[in-house]
Amino acid sequence: METDDTALRAYYDRGMERDRLRDGRGELEFTRTTEIVLRRLPAAPAVVADIGGGPGRYALWLASLGYQVEHRDLMPLHVEQLTADAAGMAGIRTAVGDVRDLDLPDASVDAVLMLGPLYHLTDRAERVRALRECARIVRPGGPVFAAAISRWAIRIDGMLRERLYRAYPAVTGLIDEIDRTGMLPPLGEGAFTSFLHRPEELREETEEAGLEVTDLVSVEGPAFILGDLDERLADPADRPAVLEVARAIERVPELIGFGPHLIATGIRPWRF
Repeated sequence: METDDTALRAYYDRGMERDRLRDGRGELEFTRTTEIVLRRLPAAPAVVADIGGGPGRYALWLASLGYQVEHRDLMPLHVEQLTADAAGMAGIRTAVGDVRDLDLPDASVDAVLMLGPLYHLTDRAERVRALRECARIVRPGGPVFAAAISRWAIRIDGMLRERLYRAYPAVTGLIDEIDRTGMLPPLGEGAFTSFLHRPEELREETEEAGLEVTDLVSVEGPAFILGDLDERLADPADRPAVLEVARAIERVPELIGFGPHLIATGIRPWRF
């Protein structure tokens, strides 16, 4: 990989990804991501490739809806975790795999979720290559859902909400460069590293891979910054308001990059 593979593996080998979507912010990300995916996902029992699917939260969700899932992840730990969690569940096949060189045949799946790999490919050509591989394996007319981290996630989420400068004082001197280049280096041992997209970069890379972009949205909207997000999502009166705000502004050009995550929906044309 063009990213620091040692840093990448050190981060994910900590095993924290398995529980990442279980707090309020993770629940918001998961709820909104599944909502966005269901807009274009073919009906079950279609075959869905979950590429870079981590420990398999989305693979398990898809299988629970009756889909056949081909799960691939770079990390053996994640494959082991999904294998354990999916024991006795039909419809999931998992293996170690690299998004840039997949073991799946051409036009062999009905849809592709790629909800993580673009975070860790710092070279544009490698990101386009990954998107092109997803376009290769999906059938003509099928969707590829590609997630990215917003360019301003570290500024807004990291600096303002999490106050990263307290744990990693060096980030104060790096933040302007991170905004400019999109390159987030590891701020400490085992820390997260990533490439951060501007919305138009994600659109351009998806189109360069041969996909027709039919949608590009902000996932969480501004609610991720709320200090009482867990309580609001648990409240029957507050939860709909949190989700409706995210839906209402998900395509507003001035606001699309405010939330931490973006999702582009790309359709493989009939002539690819």
